[in-house]
Amino acid sequence: MAEDIRWVKTHCARMDHGGCGLLVGVKGNAIVEVKGDPDGFLNKGYTCFKGRVSADRLTHPDRLLHPLKRAGERGEGKWRQISWDQALDEISANLLRIKETHGARAVAFGVGMPKGLEHFVLIRLANIFGSPNVVAIQDVCHAGREVTGMHTCGFYPVADFHNPTKLMFFWGSNLASTNEEGNIYSQVTARLKDGAQLIVVDPRKTELARKADLWLQLRPGTAQALAMGIINVICEESLYDRDFVEKYTHGFEDLKQEAKKYPPDKVEEITWVPAELVRRAARMYAAARPATLQWGNAIEHDMNVFDSARSLVCLMAVTGNLDVPGGNINAREPKIMGLAQFVRAGLIPDKRKEMLGAHYGVIPRFMTTPSTFFRRAVLDSAPYPVRGYYGMCTNPMVAWADSRLTYKTFQGLDFSAVADIFMTPTAAMADFVLPVAHQYEMNDIGHYGIGHGLVLARPKVVDPPGECWPDMKILNELGKRVSPPELWHENHEEFLEDLVRPAGLTYGEFVEKGCLKGPEIFRSYESKGFPTPTGKVELRLSTAEKFRLKPLPEFTGLPEAEDAEYPLTVISAKSRYYLLSSYRWVARLREKRPQPLTEIHPETAARYGIADGDEIVIETRYGSITQRACLTDIIHPRVISAALGWWFPEGSPETQYEWKRSNFNMLTSAGKLGKEFGTPNIMNLPCRIRKAAGEAITS
Repeated sequence: MAEDIRWVKTHCARMDHGGCGLLVGVKGNAIVEVKGDPDGFLNKGYTCFKGRVSADRLTHPDRLLHPLKRAGERGEGKWRQISWDQALDEISANLLRIKETHGARAVAFGVGMPKGLEHFVLIRLANIFGSPNVVAIQDVCHAGREVTGMHTCGFYPVADFHNPTKLMFFWGSNLASTNEEGNIYSQVTARLKDGAQLIVVDPRKTELARKADLWLQLRPGTAQALAMGIINVICEESLYDRDFVEKYTHGFEDLKQEAKKYPPDKVEEITWVPAELVRRAARMYAAARPATLQWGNAIEHDMNVFDSARSLVCLMAVTGNLDVPGGNINAREPKIMGLAQFVRAGLIPDKRKEMLGAHYGVIPRFMTTPSTFFRRAVLDSAPYPVRGYYGMCTNPMVAWADSRLTYKTFQGLDFSAVADIFMTPTAAMADFVLPVAHQYEMNDIGHYGIGHGLVLARPKVVDPPGECWPDMKILNELGKRVSPPELWHENHEEFLEDLVRPAGLTYGEFVEKGCLKGPEIFRSYESKGFPTPTGKVELRLSTAEKFRLKPLPEFTGLPEAEDAEYPLTVISAKSRYYLLSSYRWVARLREKRPQPLTEIHPETAARYGIADGDEIVIETRYGSITQRACLTDIIHPRVISAALGWWFPEGSPETQYEWKRSNFNMLTSAGKLGKEFGTPNIMNLPCRIRKAAGEAITS
């Protein structure tokens, strides 16, 4: 009965980066309902379907419940159940053996996108162990925008949907489908109700594009050309914020001169966006003050991310929309423990020089190791050998560019261990697999360390099954075995207390509050300038020569050269029902999207003899996969959008759950990389398609 339900307030996690406030209904030790919390700071009662069925992850019959040790050949899918003590002792012994033989840097610690505090406990473990190599996905997610913002204006410019704005300018972001780092669709709809205008830049006619006052259907891989074309119009028509530009920017005349190379007619040839729409977008954005620019993860998915991100920060600056309410803001952190102190950064002072990325000249302040550099170190010992790997919250076999290379890498390691909730293609390649507690089964803190100026309470709701442990507990116990125990806690939950203690709170008191938000401080540049070497927004980078960076953003060509044999362009879009490669084993999500679908324009499909629902083959220069055709006019006739992150949990562990069949990263390569972040081209690739003839593509 309803009166038997106990309601717990928490925040969504591990479904996307949104952080919606939730009300979780509990009977005994079972979750019976999840709904949006009307008092949620970010969402005000809104939540998506993924969030409402999120508790289904906890009760799957095939969930990992006990530590496992490989019993057959690597990747053979044979396991033996062991105790936690044996698992931790043997994992520790292997890590220490590699450290003794090759040095601490020969062990890499792997993680996916930040999901909770465990992300930073893992960095702490790497630092204390002495390894500079945390292999993460920031080369294709978040760092491109965050670090480029730091170099250009001194901070990460976050779209401010909490304050009134006149216009929202979306670039490769579709919050109607997937939330992103504290930016929630309900915030956008609230601003639209207030009368804000909407411009959307996207190759697909997304839900947001259908609501837009102006939709710019961009050719994939040309974002920086479009941005420079808009800057061209703003400069040529003197629409820029003259007072802000004169007082607070460095290199405006240089940027203006560079932008002369991008008149709207030329931009139309490059981007497929009609010249008149380029002009209209420029005039709308420049006239609407304040205006906020929401940039999505998609602009970080090819080697030109630095130019794309730089051009967009410059666009924010010339219109005076930086550090103002309703624009793009410097989100101040609440009074919590600082990141450097939490991860014990001081214990590894030479990290910047020793991490793999340093040997390839990546941009300063970029502190994780790109996957391509890790794989080179494993397979070629370049620039030095890496022989061990501990990973959590990540599925590299599907998530990293060039999945064949990833497979070779995990076969080539001396040792690997993976912690996860479910057996994945990556876990199937490990020597040890550890069962983890999930979102509702542990106390946690969300949104720490991602630059949005808030942290969210995620209190435990139910007990975990079997022998599942929180990742934080695993890392804490592992840390005691591979490094001085005094650097770790008796109980892993003391990390939560550490984080909120500077706010004068216990973790329990923080849970009562639910959210800690930093102070809203705007236009601090008027008294302090910008936190850059010149004290201004660096439209032209003053550090370009010192750091061997481009001084100005530019369009140097498509990320992959055009090829008549591959006349289409393939992109991908995140699914509203999954989190990248996660949760295809959750029945109510799989029912919504049971097969990997490739969006194809009807005209294009007719040309290739493809009907809706047909199995098709997608080929690039690098590989082939099969997916199913979904005919739709939301996509350009010269572009297809393939499903991302597919593997088949109903498949066989001996074949790592058919990771080759429909996996988008069989189409990608790690051969061409952007210098600044080591970013491969994981979208915007020349391709061709055909109707499948019953074959299974596996190469």
